[in-house]
Amino acid sequence: MAEKNIKITLVRSVAGSTPRQRATVKGLGLGKMHSSVVQAATPSILGMVRTVAHMVKVEEI
Repeated sequence: MAEKNIKITLVRSVAGSTPRQRATVKGLGLGKMHSSVVQAATPSILGMVRTVAHMVKVEEI
């Protein structure tokens, strides 16, 4: 079974967020606002996305 890829884009600033949320955004490979990364849709990545769901936009590729 081929893994699906997702594109994750940071749409809200990390200013005012908790240290855990900041670490999660950094762990996903995101830096500045509107930066995007493509990641495999693994359970660990999806869990990280769920943690910062209010700050990111996710698209299936």
